[in-house]
Amino acid sequence: MGQDAIQIEGLTLRRGGFTLGPLSLTVGEGEIFALLGHTGAGKTVLLETLAGFYPGRHEGCIRLFGRSAEEIPVGQREMGFVYQDYGLFPHLTVEQNITYGPRMHHMPRAETEKKLDALTEMLSIRHIRGRYPAMISGGEKQRAALARALMLDPKILLLDEPFSALDPGTRQKLYGELRHIHEMFGCTILFVTHDFHEAQQLAQRIGILLNGRLRAVCDADRLFVERYDEDVTSFLGGSHDGTEII
Repeated sequence: MGQDAIQIEGLTLRRGGFTLGPLSLTVGEGEIFALLGHTGAGKTVLLETLAGFYPGRHEGCIRLFGRSAEEIPVGQREMGFVYQDYGLFPHLTVEQNITYGPRMHHMPRAETEKKLDALTEMLSIRHIRGRYPAMISGGEKQRAALARALMLDPKILLLDEPFSALDPGTRQKLYGELRHIHEMFGCTILFVTHDFHEAQQLAQRIGILLNGRLRAVCDADRLFVERYDEDVTSFLGGSHDGTEII
């Protein structure tokens, strides 16, 4: 890893009765980092804040590759975002969904076609390019959403509960494809999940987010070994004496 891809210092964001932060976090360039937490912990809000969904509404500092995020227009942050429900436009075909970003950025048609061919081949969805989202499976929707996010060569890939709606077999296949994407594109990946096994299997480091606060950060293989306070230990489902939880 080179420089830090994401630096968050003292971030606080208030939305209605919920407060995210204050929290600080650093994610290295090329790292796969998992945010682990229960529903409503603020995981999605944190991703959306990084992506620029709440301009001027947060306190603290966010830097992307050393540059203040406030100085970078949302469309130029070089981020790909995949929501839990995939976010595919139902009235567009898979191909039209995947090429939506390049069309908005006026990418040359030849370049768009080349990337479309490569990504749909890599993700094994070339045969469904002409179908609509209602006509394809959950795994195919996830692959289409990943392809769309990758079309603009993001430096940072944000994934919101990317595999939660999939059956175990499809989930395992997509774990492998995500690792392949990471190797090919070299992008930094920040994903959120409530699945302990998924976080350990995919990430290099894991952050535990509870009630809007980042309560712990550890290496993935140390998740059930580190000592935590009682709240984190309770979330993980074990004692807080530092012994490994099986």
